[in-house]
Amino acid sequence: MPVKLPLLSATAADTPIAWRRNRPIGRAAFLRHVGAVARRLSPARFIFNLCEDRYLFLVAFAAVGANGQTSLLPSSRAQLHLRDLAEEYPDNHRLTDNDVESWLAPEAMDGDAVPVIPTLPADQVMAVAFTSGSTGRAKPHPKRWGELVSGARQARQRFGFESGMTVVATVPAQHMYGLETTIMTPLASGASIHAGRPFFPEDVRAALESVPPPRVLVTTPVHLRACVQAELRWPAMAFLISATAPLAATLAERAETAFGAPVLEIYGCTEAGSIASRRTLDGERWRLYDGFSLRDGALFGAHLPEPVPLSDELELRDEAGFRLLGRLGDLVNIAGKRTSLGYLNHQINQIAGVVEGVFWLPDDTGSEVQRLMAVAVAPDLSERQILAALAERLDPVFLPRPLLKVERLPRNETGKVTRETLLALIGSAATVRQGRS
Repeated sequence: MPVKLPLLSATAADTPIAWRRNRPIGRAAFLRHVGAVARRLSPARFIFNLCEDRYLFLVAFAAVGANGQTSLLPSSRAQLHLRDLAEEYPDNHRLTDNDVESWLAPEAMDGDAVPVIPTLPADQVMAVAFTSGSTGRAKPHPKRWGELVSGARQARQRFGFESGMTVVATVPAQHMYGLETTIMTPLASGASIHAGRPFFPEDVRAALESVPPPRVLVTTPVHLRACVQAELRWPAMAFLISATAPLAATLAERAETAFGAPVLEIYGCTEAGSIASRRTLDGERWRLYDGFSLRDGALFGAHLPEPVPLSDELELRDEAGFRLLGRLGDLVNIAGKRTSLGYLNHQINQIAGVVEGVFWLPDDTGSEVQRLMAVAVAPDLSERQILAALAERLDPVFLPRPLLKVERLPRNETGKVTRETLLALIGSAATVRQGRS
């Protein structure tokens, strides 16, 4: 007999699973909503879950799984990206907020009978998650129900997610980080979620204020920096979680002061999900989740069906701890001289007047010497001034050609700058410059 696991953890039926439009939604009502949506779903094998409302995403995700179908979680909403995925998964149907909202039965909020909690095969492919595409084309990674549940239980053990706790998040549910912390967490524990995805600091503050304590903010370094710089009065917090990029200790210190709560980080990847955590101010050591081990650049154990090679270079400190050294693809060798993109990014961001900057190495064009490229947000500096400051810090072979000044970096929904958008940015800038000449 195949192993089956419940869709929802055993918690009181009236315990909120979500807060939407300032109202709590109990778990019994949630199960009725899941049933209503499941009955109306297209019979397609794959369902694009494009819901932006986090509660509607949660209902759709659960309904798709209860029907034995698979959710597709695209890393971008760009029409070209969705079209490419639709060609790779032809038996598909798209699901939006409007679709799910129209199927929610009004009577689902009422009623005495508590619906039966569905059980799903542990080996059922619940979703296909895609990499962000920050280093190239987005790659698919099937996620089985048993793996997702195991990962959620590990996170619950590590962070103490419990009944009564409410999670507010700035990250999309389609991203692996968002899926684990804001979708699997309420399914696998008594915690609840805020249905929105606030973006601006005041929206984040209002969302936190609208839910009862203890509150948790799930966010990224980009959003966290904006919240700290806004200098708002924040409601009482249990803790904050950041991921998608390592957090600078200076920013973590400012955030802990501003929010009056510890700032924790998650380390993970789409391939394996979350695998380790740390409190930034406690130092560089990351602590693996229980059951995982690292060996020869790969991750073993826990719920992984097979070892997962990691794209980062890690330095083992002990059996359960490591230090993050950087991405394996981060090294740059130009004219026989070596450095790393991480080092170059650090140098450009240390220049007074540079708000944000990023280097990258374009594809090999076949010329004798490859050239780095960079973009920077620096309202009060010219490109010439930025290059002059870089020339004081870097060997001439590492100076970017071109360096482009922009109003803002082209970040995706999780705050990452993808290679594709950078190349498009440089291409459009070159076209504009040619038109002026």
